[in-house]
Amino acid sequence: MLGTALAPLGNPSCIRSPRLRLAKLVAPPTAAPAAVESIALAPPRPFAEREWVLLLSRLIRRRTALFGLVVVLAVLLAAVFAPLIAPFDPLAQDIGQRLKEPGWQDAQGRIHPLGTDHLGRDILSRIIHGSRIALSVGLSAVLISGVLGMAIGLVSGYFSGRVDDIFMRLADVQLAFPFILLAIAVIGVLGPSLRNIIIVIGVSSWVVYARVVRGEVLSIREREFVQAAVALGSRDWRILVRHVLPNAFTPWLVVATLDMARVIVIESALAFLGLGVQPPTPTWGGMLADGRVYLSTAWWLATFPGLAILVTVLGINLFGDGLRDTLDPRLTV
Repeated sequence: MLGTALAPLGNPSCIRSPRLRLAKLVAPPTAAPAAVESIALAPPRPFAEREWVLLLSRLIRRRTALFGLVVVLAVLLAAVFAPLIAPFDPLAQDIGQRLKEPGWQDAQGRIHPLGTDHLGRDILSRIIHGSRIALSVGLSAVLISGVLGMAIGLVSGYFSGRVDDIFMRLADVQLAFPFILLAIAVIGVLGPSLRNIIIVIGVSSWVVYARVVRGEVLSIREREFVQAAVALGSRDWRILVRHVLPNAFTPWLVVATLDMARVIVIESALAFLGLGVQPPTPTWGGMLADGRVYLSTAWWLATFPGLAILVTVLGINLFGDGLRDTLDPRLTV
């Protein structure tokens, strides 16, 4: 009987026993789609917690850096608004008012706070207008040398090998020439002018940028995010622009800030030697050259332009040191 009862199981349609019933195959119900979890976007960071605000607050906490920042801003504003700030025309000559001491008042009641020079020109007005030449040369030359050095440092450090050897040997050759002699030779051939001074200083100052950026790139290219970009097949130029350049920009910025002070000193030295911007355009170095003859009789002719150079260079150096310490993640304030 057991065999008779189980025999029809091979063919369900032949089952006629009322005791055996086949359960209908019911397809499992389709699972309901899982609810999509909403991701809450992070709210915008408060103003006091933004990165640039934090960096600025760290910079202001350093008194020397704050002093440098104030000096730099004061010189920059004086250069931009020189025609409005200067009390006199810097080119106006009056031989009858030559070599007047600081605080002297003319017949019209106008006061010369820093006195007049050997041609009767107001010294304060010439110092204010001279800041235009100093900052123009400083900013332009640093921009040229900084961009050139950045490009060479990126290529040299990232590709290394023969490319690195070629650029570094060029840097050694560049450093072998004394800069002043090179500038005198080039300007003597091209002629003294504002454009030639900017070109000479800018082209001959790229070495320090290239070496600093190269050293950073040699370290950055070995990090995980760069290796991951290489493994994903990113092109070299994309890796340089998107990953390497942003991380090498901070030391470049610090070097550019400090190098600007050096460029201003070089421009003043060339003007002192007669190889800078030619008279009657006022320059700090040219004013020093004019006042050296009158040191014993009119000390203010050379003293105040020298103080302008001293304070400006000191302010830029203090600001650069504070910027370096602020951007260094290893230091805390």
